[in-house]
Amino acid sequence: MTIADAARLSPSGRNIQALKFLISSNQHLNSRIFPTLAWAGYLTEWPGPEEGERPYAYIIQLLDKSLTPNIMSEDCGITAQSILLQATALGYGGCIIAAVRRKELHAVLELDDRFSVMNVIALGKPKETVVLEDMRDGDYKYWRDADETHHVPKRSLQELVIRIK
Repeated sequence: MTIADAARLSPSGRNIQALKFLISSNQHLNSRIFPTLAWAGYLTEWPGPEEGERPYAYIIQLLDKSLTPNIMSEDCGITAQSILLQATALGYGGCIIAAVRRKELHAVLELDDRFSVMNVIALGKPKETVVLEDMRDGDYKYWRDADETHHVPKRSLQELVIRIK
């Protein structure tokens, strides 16, 4: 609830706060949520976390269509970032998953038509080591080495900041 509260306090377009958050730390439900998600698209030979390494909890972002028929996409990103920052502060790791079989997950969660599934945030204790490194030759794809270290290329700050002369 502490993590979800960070999302509740986040900015929202028009302050409508149409995102709701379904929290699951129930292992039976989690085992049904897991197959509706696609993991790390650039790691084509990796099927996702193995049994015993899977997320302990999920927070599913839901659009409450009784408040608005659509949402500003920024709201999903802002609340997801708030969730991840709070989770990190509490010693957890997380991943925003947008590659979701939404209709299938909607059925698994037994949601009524008032709700649309937006994204899923997976949470747990991180097993892998993640290394941020300078992007080379525009190659933005993350990868794993033989030791299963996860490498994530990032553009340099100088490349991202536009200065007016």
